[in-house]
Amino acid sequence: MAVDRERIAALVRELLGAIGEDPERPGLKQTPDRVADAYAEFFSGVGEDAAAPLARTISVSRGPAPDTLPSGAVMLRGIRFRSVCEHHLLPFRGHAHIAYLPGEQVVGLGALPKVVEILASRPQVQERLGEQIADTIAASLDARGVLVVLDASHECVTMRGGQQADASTVTIAARGEFIDPVARAELIALMSAHPGARE
Repeated sequence: MAVDRERIAALVRELLGAIGEDPERPGLKQTPDRVADAYAEFFSGVGEDAAAPLARTISVSRGPAPDTLPSGAVMLRGIRFRSVCEHHLLPFRGHAHIAYLPGEQVVGLGALPKVVEILASRPQVQERLGEQIADTIAASLDARGVLVVLDASHECVTMRGGQQADASTVTIAARGEFIDPVARAELIALMSAHPGARE
């Protein structure tokens, strides 16, 4: 679903007036259109199907490498993401770490960041974002377990209120076998060892 750029630009002009600025002064004249373009990018995931990137799966037993059946989890660490907090419309950004325990089907690793990008490109809260990523993977693959860890810095924490510039928020969403904390402990340790885990 495309955002209404003209309406956004008009609202930004009104907002600039509401804070006591002149939206026609040289430094602000193009701001409404720039914000509209940015919002079109930030919210490009609204109405998009997050499961679409997972539609093409690979059979483990009948695929290109049937002699290499995974005995453990498949993990992709350090997926950079950015989103906009729906409470203050301020950005938050960080890293997503995803692991799943395959059944008969696996997915190309490039599909996982696409799922994150679609779900992050809409007004969000981090807790829900992690749950939606886990639900999308669990519903689309025959995974025996799914684990999603998000580590993000929120501008509503770093730039306003307490202004805690170094604070980050970590959330965990687990499905299937990874609901058991003992079963996911090794994966959490591996995710925490990623250089991007505490950037």
